[in-house]
Formats: sequence, C-alpha cells, structure tokens
Amino acid sequence: MRGGARMDRSLPSLPVFCSQGRKMAPTHVLRCCQRGLAWIPVIFIALVVCWSYYAYVVQLCLITITSTGEKIIYLVVFHLSFIMFVWSYWKTIFTRPANPSKEFCLPKTEKEQYEKEQRPETQQEILRRVASTLPLYTRTGAGAIRYCDRCQVIKPDRCHHCSACDMCVLKMDHHCPWVNNCVGFSNYKFFILFLTYSLIYCLFIAASVLQYFIKFWTLCRRKSAENCPKTYLTESQAKFHVLFLFFVAAMFCISILSLFTYHLWLVGKNRSTIEAFRAPVFRNGPDKNGFSLGFSKNIAQVFGDQKKYWLLPVFTSQGDGFSFPTRLVTIDPEQHTECLQPMGLDKTAVDGCVEQPDPPSESQNHLLANDYHSEEDHKETEVLKSDESEAVTISIDSES
Repeated sequence: MRGGARMDRSLPSLPVFCSQGRKMAPTHVLRCCQRGLAWIPVIFIALVVCWSYYAYVVQLCLITITSTGEKIIYLVVFHLSFIMFVWSYWKTIFTRPANPSKEFCLPKTEKEQYEKEQRPETQQEILRRVASTLPLYTRTGAGAIRYCDRCQVIKPDRCHHCSACDMCVLKMDHHCPWVNNCVGFSNYKFFILFLTYSLIYCLFIAASVLQYFIKFWTLCRRKSAENCPKTYLTESQAKFHVLFLFFVAAMFCISILSLFTYHLWLVGKNRSTIEAFRAPVFRNGPDKNGFSLGFSKNIAQVFGDQKKYWLLPVFTSQGDGFSFPTRLVTIDPEQHTECLQPMGLDKTAVDGCVEQPDPPSESQNHLLANDYHSEEDHKETEVLKSDESEAVTISIDSES
C-alpha cells in the first residue's frame, strides 16, 4: 500500500508505471541478495563463538587442565558468561525495531491534499495542522515538521529512517551490521547488555587462558611426558586452540571495550549515536542536551526503574518510544513559579497571573516519574515594574 501510493505520486502515467513494474523483478532479487549477504557478519560471529566454546571447554578445560577444582570453577564461570552473552546477542538480533504508530500517519483527506500539493510551504501547513495534536518537539534544521516520504509518516521525536532496514525506527541509534538489525528503542538495552557480556566473556577467556598460553610457548620437547617438569606442557592439539583462543579473545576485548565505553557515555547523556553527531533541533534551536534529565534518570530511561532487572535481557526501558521528556519543555512541580511583585503593589493584584501547566500525557506519565510535568505550550509570566511604578504583564509563549 505504501509502495503503491509512492509510485502513483512519482510516476505520472500508466505506461511508465508498467515499465517500472517490469524492472521490479531484478530489483527484488538484488534486494534478497543484499539481505542474505547482510547475515554474513552474524554467521561469522556465531562460528567464532561456537569454536571458542569447543576450544575452551574441550581442549582447555577437559584436556589441558589437570586440576579438578580449577576445571569446575572455570566451567561454571564460563557457562554463566556464555549464556548471558548468547541471550543478549539473540535478543539484540531478533527484536524487531519499533515503528511509528498509525496516529503519526496522515489522515486520508490530508494525505490526498499533501500528495496533490506541489508547493513545499502548503505541504508544511498540512503537516503542521496534523502535528498540532501529536507530542512533537523536534524539527528539521530548517524548522520544518519531520516527515518521511518513504514511509509516509510524521516522524516522532528521535525517530529516523534506516535505509538498510527501509523503515522508520523509534529512537534510532544506528544500524549494526554485526547484529544485522537496527539498534533503537526496542532493543537498545539488549545491545548494551550484549556489549557488556561479550566484554566479560572475552576478558574471562583471555585471563584464564593466559597462563596456559605462556606454558605452550615453553613446550617440553622430550618424547616421554613423564620426564617433563610439571610446569611444562607437552606437544598436543590443544596448543593451537589455546594460542588462537587467547589472540582472538584479546583482539575482540580491545575492540569491544572502546565501543562499550562510548555507549555508556551516551546512556549517561541520554543521547543516541545520531544525536551525538547531529544535535536534535527544537523549536528554539538545536540542543545536544535537550533530552538529558540528569545521570540517574538518563540511566533509568534505558534500563528502567527496577535495578533487579538491569542485568537481564528483558525489556524494561521507560516510555513508549513516541514521546520523551525533555528539559526544554518540562518544569519541576516542586519549584513553584511566582510572579514578581512590584514595590507598593498589593499581592492580590497579581494573583492568578500564573497559568498552571497541563498534566503530562498518559505516554509520558511513567517517564516523568512524578518529578516532571510536561506541557506542549505553556506560558511564563512576569510582572515588571515600569518607570511610573505601573505593573506590566509580559506573556512569553515558550515553544516546546
């Protein structure tokens, strides 16, 4: 339906449409080949993980290590980190990215007007009229409503179109080829846990294999294993598995560590990768810290309120992915706004000059956690004293 609407809009006549239709077959085949090739990095990681399991459990723990107590400790810790790593990796790959809901689609009448209209100014008027009922605070760099012609939806805040997935993704962070999926609102917590447990997995393997890695460099060359010192290891097939296991674990550990540190910094700032490179634009201009609510609340945005679920790959992120509390459009209810009372002016004369903010919407109520109250358009008033000691009330429309 979306593809058809887009083709009708861009192609003026039926013959052109039919000629384009005949070209869809090779395009579809090419698209399927691209999707198949996109799984190569995931298959590569899966093969490396399967080999690492065999090399560590069989070649190292069961064949090389002689101490029973050391075997048990290594196997228990290894399997705990392995299970959490595979679980979070699986959830990151197969959790479908969240998309804008139907309320962000143009109604039928406005959609027809938008498609028929050729002037960008009139199209923007149509979008503004529809967006006036939506919780939108961000704009394009030119101050226009963010609209995706490909998906034919008004983009919610922090939503971006992914060319690889060919869809708009809520709170999109980036498209990761190593998971063949878009990292966004629905699986960002899983992605962070995937980095966490993969780092723990590689660190544990590298640390526990290190002593045997060193021993294999000083192999005993004697024919009889009984004549070799206990600190030496004899030539065996496990040598190559242990050597490569250490190199691979150390290499992945170094590469994952930088990415893990960077994303922890992003979580603390409540930014996505896209927002870190290009600050979100609000009605009053760009602000890279527009969605930051403080370190603890930023962490809760991704991991949720209950700390007992933070380390589990289960969805606990706050909100619905469509609207987000922002410091530019929220106020603290504990900090009451008061009018400035001029000298000599009775307090009753300025009573009622402050307009109470609207209560938060249902989608934002849990996000704000009783610490913020949001409103789409609120007014801040000040009473200033003029030169003749007259009270002048100034009303400022603050755009969220």
